[in-house]
Amino acid sequence: MSFSLFPKSPKFFQLFLEQNRIIVNAATVLHQIAEEFSDCEDQCQVINRLEAEGDVINRTIARELSTTFITPIDREDIHEINSSQETILNHIQAVSNRIGVYGLSRMRFPAKRMISDIKEMVMGIGAMLGMLGNGQEVSETVAKVKQLKKECEMLLLSGLGELYDNPSPGPLEVLDIIKWTHVYDRIDKAFNRAWQLAKAIEGIVLKNA
Repeated sequence: MSFSLFPKSPKFFQLFLEQNRIIVNAATVLHQIAEEFSDCEDQCQVINRLEAEGDVINRTIARELSTTFITPIDREDIHEINSSQETILNHIQAVSNRIGVYGLSRMRFPAKRMISDIKEMVMGIGAMLGMLGNGQEVSETVAKVKQLKKECEMLLLSGLGELYDNPSPGPLEVLDIIKWTHVYDRIDKAFNRAWQLAKAIEGIVLKNA
């Protein structure tokens, strides 16, 4: 039977998990957008609403942190988890907004696969947050998240290479390249911030072991 290393009274771990639940929901909707590539406007609005819910949780955690004298983990670690999860959600929203606004003609394979990997990464982070609250080992999950991050890096290179493969693009093709460069940039930010958070959680677990 596992036991918690941390005090039970603060609500931080429950709030982290609720924050992560919202992120996973947003990543799932983004994944649906990428796979189905239909009803993008309505689905983007769903993500916008989830981002607003996440913003409420972010402010709640910040308020709890400012009014709690004894915290279950270091204050800077609580702030890091809170701000990182908020940033990941913002990046997911940014990807969906760009897909919804840019009027893309198709969804490119590297983007679809990276969005799927981001969904898996944030689900893994949720599992790690549960382990953190129970004082459990997270190294196996960290390794899985790291592998997803490496795959995203290779897919990003492949996607960018595909974009610039045409030596003489016409005006419409140049515009498409610009649009996709912006989409890929936000996808890049999303999976890298997810990986940074996974590493941070691993460090917090080791520090409190």
